[in-house]
Amino acid sequence: MSSHNRTGRLSTLTAAFVVARRDFTAILFSRSFIFFLLGPLFPFVVGALAGGVGEQVKDSIQRPMLGVAMAPADAEAMVAAQQALAERIGPSIPGLVVVRKLQPGESFDPVGAMKSNEANLAAVVTGTPQAPVLTGPIERIEDWQGRVALIAAQAAGNGPKALPAVALSSIATSKADQTRSRLLTAQVGQTVLFLLTMLLAGMVLSNLVEEKGNKIIEVLAAAIPMDAVFLGKLFAMLAVSWVGITVWATVGGAAWFTAGHSLSDYADPAVGWPAFLLLGVVYFSLGYLLLGSVFLAIGSLATTVREVQTLSMPVTMLQLLNFFFAGFAMAKAGTWIETAAMVIPFSSPFMMLAKAAQHEGLVVHGLTIAWQVLCVAVFVRLGAAMFRKRVMKSGPAVQRKRKWFGRAAA
Repeated sequence: MSSHNRTGRLSTLTAAFVVARRDFTAILFSRSFIFFLLGPLFPFVVGALAGGVGEQVKDSIQRPMLGVAMAPADAEAMVAAQQALAERIGPSIPGLVVVRKLQPGESFDPVGAMKSNEANLAAVVTGTPQAPVLTGPIERIEDWQGRVALIAAQAAGNGPKALPAVALSSIATSKADQTRSRLLTAQVGQTVLFLLTMLLAGMVLSNLVEEKGNKIIEVLAAAIPMDAVFLGKLFAMLAVSWVGITVWATVGGAAWFTAGHSLSDYADPAVGWPAFLLLGVVYFSLGYLLLGSVFLAIGSLATTVREVQTLSMPVTMLQLLNFFFAGFAMAKAGTWIETAAMVIPFSSPFMMLAKAAQHEGLVVHGLTIAWQVLCVAVFVRLGAAMFRKRVMKSGPAVQRKRKWFGRAAA
C-alpha cells in the first residue's frame, strides 16, 4: 500500500492540479470575468506614453558607420579626410571605419561586410578616392552620396571644387538598418510583456486575500500541502490570464490585420517569428509566475485590502525599475549590465525576449528558462513557508516548541 493511500493526503503536484482546476473554473464562469476582459482598454494609454521610453535607448545604440575598403594609402586618406571635415562641418559627416585594406588584385564583397557583426555598417565605399563606389540601401546611399563625394575629394587632394562622381550600388538592407528595425521589435515585445504581466499578476493578490477572509485558505492548508495551494493558485491565475490574452489577441489581431497591417511591418526577429512568439509565451508565463509568487507571499501576510495595496506598491515600483533596467541593458550588449539583466529573475524575461529579437541562438534561452523555473520554485517554497509560519502558526520551529512543552507536561 503506497504512502499516498496510507496518509490520505494528495501529492504536491496532484493537489496543486486540484486547486488550479477549482480556481480556474470558479473564475472563468464568474460574472466578474467579463469586466476582467475589458481591463486592457485602459492600459493602452499607458502603452502609448511608454513609447517615448524607447527614444532614449535608440540614442544609446551604436551610430551607423560608413565602411571603407580600398588600397592602404587610399583608405588612410579617406579616414584622414573624414576626420578633417568632421572638425569643420560637424556630425553630418558619417563616421568612417576601415573594413579592409585591399592589396592589388584582391576582391572584396561589400554586401557580405555589411551583413557581418564586425561593425554597425550602413554602407561601404570601395574603388578609389577619384572614383568611389558607394554600396548600401538605396535611401541611405542617396542621402550620403554628396558627403562621400566631399570626403573623396578631400582625400584625393582636389578640394570641394572638384567633387568626384560617386557611383551607387544599392542593396535591400544593411546591418545598421537591420539593427534599428530589430530594436523596434525588441522594444515592442518588452513593452507588451510588461503591460500584460503587471495587468494580470495582481489577480493572485485579491484571490488570496478573499479566501483568507472566509477561512477557505485554512481549510485547504489543513487538507493539502501549502506549497500545493500556492502552486495551484499561481497556475490557475496563469491559465485565466492566457484565456484573457487569447481573447484580446483574437479581437485585436483581427482589427490590426483588417486595417492592412502585418508582421512584415516589423523586422523579422533574429530567431524568427515562430521562435520569437513561442519565447514570448514562455517568458510571459515565467514572468507572471515570478511576480505572482511574490504577490502571493504579500497576500498571505495581508489581512485587508489596504494592507495589500501598501505592501504591493514597492513590488510594483521595483518591477517598473526592472523593466527600465532591461530596456537600458539592450544598449549595453556584451557588458556586465546585460549579464546582470539576464540573471536577475525579475528583469530576465524582458531582457531575454529583447535578446531573441536582436541576436540569433537559442542555447542561452534554454539556460535562462531553466534558471527562471528554479527561481519560481524557490519563491513558491519561501512564500508557503512564510504563510505557515506567520499565518498558520506552524512549521519546524513551532512544532519543536510544542514537542518540548509536551515533554515537560508529561
